[in-house]
Amino acid sequence: MFLLNLQSKIPIFEQIQNQMIRFIEAGVLQPGDKLPSVRQLAMDNGINPNTVAKAYAELEKSGVVYNLPKKGVYVAEISFENTKEKQILSVLQPLKDSGITKKEIEHALNDLYKEEANVKD
Repeated sequence: MFLLNLQSKIPIFEQIQNQMIRFIEAGVLQPGDKLPSVRQLAMDNGINPNTVAKAYAELEKSGVVYNLPKKGVYVAEISFENTKEKQILSVLQPLKDSGITKKEIEHALNDLYKEEANVKD
């Protein structure tokens, strides 16, 4: 189910989280679907169960999944617009904290989207 790159600089637990979110966005996983157990997912991918547990804990913390003790982990009903906004804010907050102004961020965004428009033309 998961394609994990063990040589990647991206931690394995983050790879699991990212793929889980993509599966949900794509409709592969639906709200209420039961996820593989920590032990099963770890065995299937040859990774440490603690890595899977960390990924599930982070997903639960962000509201993507919920845990029913003794029953398993399930996909939660989520709004992706809210999730996308949280992702954007998590990127922007450190920039703001480091002293980058709103105008500087807007300028960088305008440049980024201008470059994308030029590539598409």
